[in-house]
Amino acid sequence: MTEPRPVPLLGDISLAFVQQIEHTLAGGFVSTRIAGLAGELQQRSGRPSHRIQMAGVLFGTEATDQLKTLQDAATNGEELPFSSDITKALNLQRVVITSFRVIEMAGQPDRFLYELSLAESPPLPPPAELSSFGGLDDFGLGDLGFDTSLLDDLQSVAGDIAGAVDAALDVVDQLSALSNLDGLSLGGFLEPMNSAVNEVSSLGTRLNEAAQSISQAF
Repeated sequence: MTEPRPVPLLGDISLAFVQQIEHTLAGGFVSTRIAGLAGELQQRSGRPSHRIQMAGVLFGTEATDQLKTLQDAATNGEELPFSSDITKALNLQRVVITSFRVIEMAGQPDRFLYELSLAESPPLPPPAELSSFGGLDDFGLGDLGFDTSLLDDLQSVAGDIAGAVDAALDVVDQLSALSNLDGLSLGGFLEPMNSAVNEVSSLGTRLNEAAQSISQAF
């Protein structure tokens, strides 16, 4: 005695009277013409989704309810598990209904012919995560003992230098504005300029030391 064949399942929808199931898979190749080459170079851009075409019939007292269930699933567009004999060798975790077609024949009550098109919907990869040094630890930088706090020191020093330069430029602007006044004795008025220049010189030394520290780390 032969065992009954398993009924294809789409989510929790039992498709008992499927008449035909067809599996198709495009190769994902892109053809490129090359001068002097007989034929075309085939470059694969990646495997596309598996495609399933189904044709079946709904009939009997529950046909209308089954039709409504299929129509709701196609309308919602939610991912659904799918299993059938033809997909046993495929790793189909989830599918979506890309198209649904139904036909009702005159003189045949409670009988509907339908066609379903399914497409594989694989899970998305995990989101990218940024780690120290811009997420480049996987390239080995994390194993070299690189102290990323040095970058913070550089950023702090750069901010200090920018502030000191702005202060020095403010003094220059003030001197330029006053230089046109006759008989003005500047005297100690140049002291702010000297202080700003000294500050820039000191910060420049700190920047050089921080850069040397980075060089030694590598």
